[in-house]
This record gives sequence, C-alpha cells and structure tokens, in this order.
Amino acid sequence: MIEISRTLEIAEDQLEFSASRSGGPGGQNVNKVNTQVMLRFDVANSPSLSDWQRGRILARLKTRITKDGVLVLRSQRHRTQSANRAAVVERFVELLREALARPRVRRKTRIPRAERERRLQSKKKRGQRKRLRSERISPDNW
Repeated sequence: MIEISRTLEIAEDQLEFSASRSGGPGGQNVNKVNTQVMLRFDVANSPSLSDWQRGRILARLKTRITKDGVLVLRSQRHRTQSANRAAVVERFVELLREALARPRVRRKTRIPRAERERRLQSKKKRGQRKRLRSERISPDNW
C-alpha cells in the first residue's frame, strides 16, 4: 500500500509499471538496458478514491491525465530501473498530495489606519512634487 494521506492509501496493484530505453544518464548502458520507468494509474476507475477525490484529481491534474482517465508519469533521471521506479512513485505521491490539498481559506483583514494614512500622505507628496515641477518660471516669480 502506498500512503498518500491519512485517509487515502492506494494498493500497488492499481499501479501499472512499464520500462523502456531511457535517454538519460548511463553511458553505453543507455542503448542496452530499459531504465526509464512509466507509471500508469487509472484515476477514473480506481476503487481507492472517493468521488470527491476522483473529481479533484481529474480537475487539478487534467494536463497529465489521458482522455481515458489514466494518470501517466515517467522517470529517467537515474541509471537504474529500481531507482527510477522509486522516483516515479515518489513523484506520484507528491502530485496526489498536492492535488488533494484543500486551499487555505483567505480571511479578510482590515488595512491599519496608520498604513492608510501613510499611503495617502505619500500620494499627496507626490502630487505636490508634480505640481511644483509643472509651474512655469517667469520673471514675476523671481
């Protein structure tokens, strides 16, 4: 079981892993060994997800999900298949945690009176400076 949160665990048999040749590091090994790991998770038909969780994941990760509702991730960062598998599972957990995180509710706060007055004073000062710049200089003003 892969623990996503306190309320959500996903069985590993719901994840489908496949390996292919990687373009990442590995020297001559790259041409011979299947080190890139691809993870597929069927979000649309997963029994582990509630309707709310499914909807939230589909909405928040829609750019990474296929038309069939399958989340596809891949890793080719490491030289070994086992390291790439661990990396792709870690990324999967991070993505689901971010997608299921509820946004913090913003509470309105009042602007302090002193701050408001400072802002108005700086506006007045700036306006006065511009007014002084725009006044024409004539011999009468000397």
